[in-house]
Order: sequence, then C-alpha cells, then structure tokens
Amino acid sequence: MGHVACHPLTWTAGVSEAKEYPPERLRAGVRPAKSARSAILNFDMGSPLEPLPLFPLNTVLFPYARLQLHVFEPRYREMLRFCAENDTGFGIALIRSGDEVGATPDPFMVGTVARIISSQVHEDGSSDVWVQGERRFRIRHLDDSRPYLMGEVEPIVELEVEPSGRLDQVVMQAKDLLEQYLNGRFAASGMRVANMQLHDDPTVLSFMIANLLHAEPRQKQVLLEMTDTEERLHELLPLLEQQIIEADTGLYPISTEDLSEWIHRN
Repeated sequence: MGHVACHPLTWTAGVSEAKEYPPERLRAGVRPAKSARSAILNFDMGSPLEPLPLFPLNTVLFPYARLQLHVFEPRYREMLRFCAENDTGFGIALIRSGDEVGATPDPFMVGTVARIISSQVHEDGSSDVWVQGERRFRIRHLDDSRPYLMGEVEPIVELEVEPSGRLDQVVMQAKDLLEQYLNGRFAASGMRVANMQLHDDPTVLSFMIANLLHAEPRQKQVLLEMTDTEERLHELLPLLEQQIIEADTGLYPISTEDLSEWIHRN
C-alpha cells in the first residue's frame, strides 16, 4: 500500500490566475476550533495506554494536515473495517525499516492519529481514503497478532507556548519567509495572490510549515517528535530559506494542478 498524495489541511486559498480575475483572497490556514486544538494539546499523561491500529508509511503525517491514501492490501482493508466498526481513527507512523507492502515493517515510535474524513470503496475492494492528522502519540507496545499492527500508545503533549519577545520574533520571521515562499510558488504557476492570511497560533503555524516543505521523511520525523513550538520554528527557518532559493532555481517545479487543493476562489 502506498500513499497517493499529501495535501495540507490548513490551506484554503483564493487567487487570481490572470489579470482579468478580480482580486481574491488567499487564506493560508484556517484556525481550527478551540476544541480541536485542545484535543491535540491537552491530555492527561496519567491516563492508561490506548489501543490504536497502526499504518506504517514512508511519509510523516503532521497534526492538522491531510493525507490521501489508496488502500488495497487486505490487512489494511481489514483495519479500515475495524476503524469503522469501532468509530476510531488509526495511527500513521513513519517506517524505520521495511517496506509499505509485504512483510510488517518496523515503525518509528512517534506518529500521528489519522481521523478518517471520507472514503470511496472501489469494485475491487480497494479504497481511496482521506484522513486528517490530529494528535501525536508514542508507541509503548506493539502487538503483531493481527494482520495489521496494533499499538498501545500514549499521547505526546506540546509544551505550553509562553509569550515572549523571542517567540514573537521567530513567528514573524517564519510568517515572512512562508509568505515569500508561497508567493513565489504561486507566481511560478501564473497565479497572483491578492491577500494572504497565515495562522496566528505558533504551534499550528509550525506544523503547517513542516507539512508543506520538501524534506526527507526522517528530517520531518525529527520535527514531528519535537514538543517545543519555538524550537520547531527555529529549525524550520533555515529550511524555508533554503527552499526559497531552490524554488527560484526551479528545483521543485509546481503546476496549477499541484496547487488545486490550496485554492478557493471566493
């Protein structure tokens, strides 16, 4: 089983492709409801371990991000049935060793719970599934008695963000670089951004940037495992700067189709 496409959840964009379009609004990230953020950040660390079906992949899912999957292996089709019957999500964890298809791979111990948003079952029994990243977890025990892995997991809690001048500065830098990066990507695809709004929440902003950037999966895994928002943003700044340079050189070409999940014309 391999993932089909990864789309950032927090992008809803309004752009104009040519001068004849009126100025439109780009909303790069809609703030999640307070209840959703609380569900991701606030957990009782003394609570018992939670059983969670696991789906090891060669990609990292961040909180708030969306991922599109094509599921065809019988073991993962069974896992989806379990999730539907028990009204639960499943955990996506980056593969440490092994492959997505075939023998059970060895996952990293930190991953993200994926909530199923929608699915489409095909005549051959395979499914296209769209999921949203929610809270992070740490695997404490693995159970391979089923066709798919089950984990006994505990939540990972992000440290509370303490307001400070230092944090304000790194958030401002991140927003400036992200806006520069996005403007360049849209311009390269012949689209003009009339207005751009980015998340004010530093934690959401950090995950949004981490999800967007081109990086090796293991580099993204490091970002996922961090529990300090300010530290994560500091790590992201040089990556953003480098990818602005690489985008200018055409290293990562992008088409209008690639941007379609981020675009909404108001």
